[in-house]
Amino acid sequence: MFKNILVPLDGSKLAESAIPPAVSLAQTLVAPITLLHIMEKDAPQVVHNDYHLSRSDEAMTYLKNIATKAVTNNLDIETHVHTAEVKDVAASIITHATEEFKPDLIVMCAHGQSGFRDLVFGNIAQQVIAGGHTPLLLIQPVSATPHPFTLRRIFVPLDYESIHDKSLFYAQELAKAYQAEIYLLTVIPTLRTLSGEKAAISNMLPVTANAFLDIQEETAKEHLQTHLDEFLLAGYNVNAEIGRGNPADIIVSTAARIKADLILLSTHRKSGINAFWARSVAPNVLRKTHIPMLFVPLKE
Repeated sequence: MFKNILVPLDGSKLAESAIPPAVSLAQTLVAPITLLHIMEKDAPQVVHNDYHLSRSDEAMTYLKNIATKAVTNNLDIETHVHTAEVKDVAASIITHATEEFKPDLIVMCAHGQSGFRDLVFGNIAQQVIAGGHTPLLLIQPVSATPHPFTLRRIFVPLDYESIHDKSLFYAQELAKAYQAEIYLLTVIPTLRTLSGEKAAISNMLPVTANAFLDIQEETAKEHLQTHLDEFLLAGYNVNAEIGRGNPADIIVSTAARIKADLILLSTHRKSGINAFWARSVAPNVLRKTHIPMLFVPLKE
């Protein structure tokens, strides 16, 4: 599954929140880690209240120090500094991921909160997902103090047509490695929570729209039962439920209620700068929770 992990770091303490989960995954899955720093053109002197690395030699020293701290865990850690200054850090991460390191997983930190967190996520992590095929584990710290990473319950929201959802493979492999529970959820909207064209149609044909949603719920139940049967037969600890309402709200509230350690979401990839946001509830979930999120990009 994850045989090579890439961790981009900007030198800030907040960014280092990505280290504990990367180390945990590397230890559990016996995977090497590559620490990456991109030299940013016209970079500010301070990033997230920390001194911004402005020279390649200090960036390499910084990465070496991070790697040295993890050596006690008998990890295979490499460091790389992209010395040529670039304006587009996200594009450089994508290039390194697709052309040089070819990781199976990228671990990053979403800095800050509220609008600032949205801005950083939209400008960097969104582009990393949209521009490549590599799963991204996004850590959302509430402070600069690193927290241990554990996986006891993996939460997997699925579309109602989830019979072949790619995220299930990752859930199974992580659950096996960490002896974790898998918790599946499918959310079916209500008439009141439909939006856009679907909302307009439901207003004109409420009876038909409601009947269609009921059919979707029955289809979702069949798919979830199929997954439950397969997982239980394979020896996994698994539970599932159907929710009705706004998908993002139901996902966030369910994740909090079951005390999920990880939210695993498939994301739709389409060409263009707004690729990640298209047909995806993920950004709305991201804004409302600080639970780590693993995004698995799906090719359209």
